[in-house]
Amino acid sequence: MMKLLKGLGIAIVGVALVVFVFLFAMRFSDGPMAIFPGGAFASGEPAPVPADWSFLRDRMEVEFQTMDPDTSRTVWVGVHDSRLFLVSGYMNSWYGGIWKQWPHYLGDDANIVLRVDGRLYDLRLERVMDGPDIIPVLSEFGRKYGGAPPNAVDSNEAVSSGSVWMYEAVAR
Repeated sequence: MMKLLKGLGIAIVGVALVVFVFLFAMRFSDGPMAIFPGGAFASGEPAPVPADWSFLRDRMEVEFQTMDPDTSRTVWVGVHDSRLFLVSGYMNSWYGGIWKQWPHYLGDDANIVLRVDGRLYDLRLERVMDGPDIIPVLSEFGRKYGGAPPNAVDSNEAVSSGSVWMYEAVAR
């Protein structure tokens, strides 16, 4: 029995070490890999910020990089009225506190770089806390990613309570 427990302990330490090395190495990669955050963008061509983001309406994911720390991640996006929005849910949950770090990085520097099809867009994220965009933006996220259609009370409460953090991406 002791041999089994010792072997299991070694296996667990080995897996933990592999995961740690992988996540550490990702900090130096050119962007994220699926759900794993990556390093600063090393490739891409600077592009002017478009006035109309409708070309991303049916795009499921994009990559963006925060400035401090200079890490990147893959996120879902929504387009409403030709404007681009990013939403981070589960912010009041214990797993959201572990998984969703990027919104907290924006407190000191809300500038980001968005990478789409090898083009780099210099943007700033402005947090949306209330207003007429909440329902249509969350409806768009529901259309693209599934989920029940939002109602005004629940949607406004989710955003104003901080359970959902919504941002509009604007030119710097």
